[in-house]
Amino acid sequence: MTNTMYTEAQTAVRKLRRSRTDRKVAGVCGGIAKTLGLDAALVRILLVVATLLGFGTGAIIYLACWLIMPEDD
Repeated sequence: MTNTMYTEAQTAVRKLRRSRTDRKVAGVCGGIAKTLGLDAALVRILLVVATLLGFGTGAIIYLACWLIMPEDD
């Protein structure tokens, strides 16, 4: 039974990738939304709020994700 649980856990791993289909600029928010199971519009709104309230921190995080995250296959 332990081997079955281990196999199921391995297949349930989701990889964080930029979306090719749900994108406005680079697909970062679409990829994060897909990984977390959220609506991409909600992630975009949260990013704008983080940018405005965090003195540009959200924009820096977005740029870093754009450079680091691989694009979806």
